[in-house]
Amino acid sequence: MLVDPKHPFFRPLWVRVLCALLPLLWAGVELSTGSIFWAILFGAAGIYLFVTLFLNRGED
Repeated sequence: MLVDPKHPFFRPLWVRVLCALLPLLWAGVELSTGSIFWAILFGAAGIYLFVTLFLNRGED
């Protein structure tokens, strides 16, 4: 696992939201400039963080 969702750093909701939202926003910036590779890379990172920090938070 790349990110440990049970680490105390990710306890506040605003930290989890920012960690998942910022890569997705940056993917939009990269997509708007025509950098498809970087848009896919940052989009995948944002989706991974969202799934890890919100959907699979309680699972081991």
